Amino acid sequence: MTQPERSSSTAGEARVVALVSSGRHPVSGRAGRAREDARAVEMGLTLAGASLHLAHAGDAEERRCRSTWACSTALDGAGGPGELSLLPMAAGDDAVPLLASWLEAYGANLVLTGQRAECGEGSGLLPYLLAERLGWAVATGVAAIEHYAGDRVTVLQALPQGQRRRLEVRLPCLLCVDGVAPMPRQSAFGPSRRGRVEAVSNVTAEPDTLQAAWQWQPARARPSVSRWSSRPTLVTASRPLRPSRRLPGGRCSPISRRTRQRRS
Repeated sequence: MTQPERSSSTAGEARVVALVSSGRHPVSGRAGRAREDARAVEMGLTLAGASLHLAHAGDAEERRCRSTWACSTALDGAGGPGELSLLPMAAGDDAVPLLASWLEAYGANLVLTGQRAECGEGSGLLPYLLAERLGWAVATGVAAIEHYAGDRVTVLQALPQGQRRRLEVRLPCLLCVDGVAPMPRQSAFGPSRRGRVEAVSNVTAEPDTLQAAWQWQPARARPSVSRWSSRPTLVTASRPLRPSRRLPGGRCSPISRRTRQRRS
């Protein structure tokens, strides 16, 4: 994996933060780290090393959150134990103002996150709403960071059919990591427990008024459209005839015999 180039004159000015969320296995449903968020953490470790800081907004008593800490704070291989800031919020609170106020107080200038959460709403709008509230630039589908220096960062954006596009984004910015980014490193249970989790108390969550006005109902299964339908197929005269088939012994099949009679 190619290491991103970095200017030596601005090495101490980078304050990189990775936002992590609760994840679940797509088959078993077990709690764990979110796949795209784990790739964002790996990209942050490649860029900032042990100075990478993690942040999570959620309920401290939730079981999924504890599994997220265990999977995301295993940063001993980067030079030291990881640090995760827990921003407490209830299920009906809005995470955007909570994260925005904490990022401004922390002084972050580069934020890495996944494109979509695996639990909760999963709408994929949080990076855009957060960047709009902070007044930052946002880049989605980031596959790699090529260069970081001064007030800008050069990234590769993943496009359909395996194509890539080079973007130069001005800092501060928010980067949404794509699923084609480098795979995250494995984390062991023992080193993950040595990570420090700090509950932030100087920020206050705000209730999500828009979500309170929503109406929830179970989704209904839609009828699948099959390629092979039971409707009769109209055969026109312009359709080419099938070639004649020969049976053992040189005899023609009944289908080919009728075809010859029509031709004569």
